[in-house]
Amino acid sequence: MKRKILIGISFLFFIWMLVCPLIEVLYRSLKDGLAVYLKAVTAPNTLSALRVTLIAVVFAVAVNTFFGICAAWLLTKFEFRGKHVLATLIDLPFSVSPVIAGLSYIMTFGRMGWAAPLVKWVNEALGTDIALVFSVPGVVLATIFVTFPFVSRELIPVMNMQGSGEEEAAAMLGAGGFTIFRRVTLPNIRFALLYGMILCGARAFGEFGAVYAVSRARGRTFTLPLEIDALYMAGSADSITQAFAVSSLLVLAALAMLVLKHIVLRKSPAGNKK
Repeated sequence: MKRKILIGISFLFFIWMLVCPLIEVLYRSLKDGLAVYLKAVTAPNTLSALRVTLIAVVFAVAVNTFFGICAAWLLTKFEFRGKHVLATLIDLPFSVSPVIAGLSYIMTFGRMGWAAPLVKWVNEALGTDIALVFSVPGVVLATIFVTFPFVSRELIPVMNMQGSGEEEAAAMLGAGGFTIFRRVTLPNIRFALLYGMILCGARAFGEFGAVYAVSRARGRTFTLPLEIDALYMAGSADSITQAFAVSSLLVLAALAMLVLKHIVLRKSPAGNKK
């Protein structure tokens, strides 16, 4: 009886707090008709925000996958001074407010930042006009910062549990470092790696605070969450409907990520045991 009550409470909480708000978003996005919805999601500002969001997601997942694998490999396969400090620093984005992260990039790479002369020197040397704040590269950097721990934090427990016996055996047989990683390590961590990449991508899609600090040009550097905020804060009935329509894109992206997550969990060794 107690178990049924707990199950009922859990389902009611889940439906009331998660499912109902998402259904409300989808309903409000379509209540004025499909034509209005399509006009909202194909507006120039929306398409620009979608493009910037996808750029940020792709770069964040790619960069954090590479460095996540490197960090996990280093922390689980080697002993060195400062190991625990590095493990703690990986979690820094979890404890720092995203807005603070964005402001830190402004104070570092902005016109008054200590790295501004270096950025200026690189632009003069290469003949470029790269800006690391209030630009798409700034959005990418901020997104990378807030999503950095997701891949490594999925890999570290798995690699710790597996130990290094197989890698050591392969090394004794003459295999090189990259061959050991490709033939021994990667097959053992592939599901944890995919899971971490999905979590990283999902977090990158919805990032608002850090991106808001380094993005100021609607139609150029706004992501989907910023475009939704701009439409909603406009206050008119049409703009609010458009905000819900654009919000539905993030809802659909979240559902796609959820399906991918479920597929990865079902195919993983832990999922097969259930």
